[in-house]
Amino acid sequence: MYRNTYVNIYLKNIENNVKKIIQNNPGYSFYFGVVKADAYGHGLSIIPSLLKAGVNYLAVATLEEALEIRNLEKEVPILILGYVHPSYVDLCMENNLTITVPSLEYAKEIVPFKGRCHIKLNTGMNRLGISSKEEYEECYRLLKEQVEGVYTHIYHASNEEETNLQLDKMEHMIENTKDIPIIHVRASEATIRYQKRDFENGCRLGIIMYNLVDNAYGLSDTIQLVSEIIQIHELQPGEKIGYDGSYTATSPTRIGVVSIGYADGVNRKNEGRFVYIHDKQYPIVGHICMDMLFVKIDDTVKEHDEVYLLKDSNHIKEVASYLGTIPYEVVTSIGKRVPRISK
Repeated sequence: MYRNTYVNIYLKNIENNVKKIIQNNPGYSFYFGVVKADAYGHGLSIIPSLLKAGVNYLAVATLEEALEIRNLEKEVPILILGYVHPSYVDLCMENNLTITVPSLEYAKEIVPFKGRCHIKLNTGMNRLGISSKEEYEECYRLLKEQVEGVYTHIYHASNEEETNLQLDKMEHMIENTKDIPIIHVRASEATIRYQKRDFENGCRLGIIMYNLVDNAYGLSDTIQLVSEIIQIHELQPGEKIGYDGSYTATSPTRIGVVSIGYADGVNRKNEGRFVYIHDKQYPIVGHICMDMLFVKIDDTVKEHDEVYLLKDSNHIKEVASYLGTIPYEVVTSIGKRVPRISK
C-alpha cells in the first residue's frame, strides 16, 4: 500500500450478508459460495468469512482459481464451473477438486476419471451443458460412480416465465436420476426472486453476497476503491491537462491528480463520471492515464485527501450505469496490483 491506493474489504459485512441470505432462503443443504474472478474482485481473504457464515461449498470458473484456493483451504469442496481440458482431470482428482461435465462427448473422454463431477445441463442459455434428456441419462450412466451433482444456469432471472420454463426442463431431464446427492439450479438473483422447488437442494451465491443485486434483505456494503490526491494544479483559462490535451480550462480551475489509473481497473471510459472526496462529488476530467487520473476539485480539497473511486454499492451501480455495463464488471476489473485491505 505504498501509494495509498487500495481496496477496503469489509469481512464482517460479508459474513453478515451471507447469514441473512441463508436465513431468508432456508431449506437448502448446499450453499455454494461463488468466488471466481478473485471473489468478484474482493480477494480470497473473504473465504473464511463465507465458511463461517454457512457456505459449505465453493465454486470457481477455472482450474487455476481452484488450485489457488486449494492451497489456502485444504478441506472445503470446490466446484469448477468452467471447462477443464480432459488432460487435466487427474490433476483435479489429486487436489480433491470437482469438475463440470458439459457434454456426452466430454463424459466419454473422461470415463477412467475417478474423482467427483457435476453434470451441467443446458436448459436454455446455450452456453455449456447437455441439452437432451437422453444424452444426459447416457452421461450419467457412464459416470454414475463419480457423479456428485447436476446443475443448470438461469439466464434471465428477472423473467418469471422463462425461468419457470428452465426449471420445468431441469426437473424433467433429471426425473429418473433424483438420487444424485446435489441438485443446484439458481444463482444469486434467481435464489432471492423465487421459491425453492422440492427437487433442488443447492443454490449458488455470488454477487448477492457483495450487496450488488437489488434485494430486500438489508445487506451491507462490502467493498470500496480508494486512492489519494497526490498533487494539485491551479489552471488558468486555456491551459490543458493530460494526454492529447483532452481537457481545457475555461476559467481558473483546480485540478487534483489522483494516484490510480486504468491499469488499476479504472476504465478510460470513466472520464466524466464522479468520485467522492469528503462525501462530495467531483468529476473525473481529461483522459485517464495508466497510473493516474485528474479530478476537478474546489478549495476544500487538499493534497493527500482520500478519493473514493468506488464508495459503496449505490456508487458501484451508478458507475456501471455510466459505463453501460453491470456491477460485476466494475468490481472484477479492479487490478491485482491494488492491495485488498481486510477490515
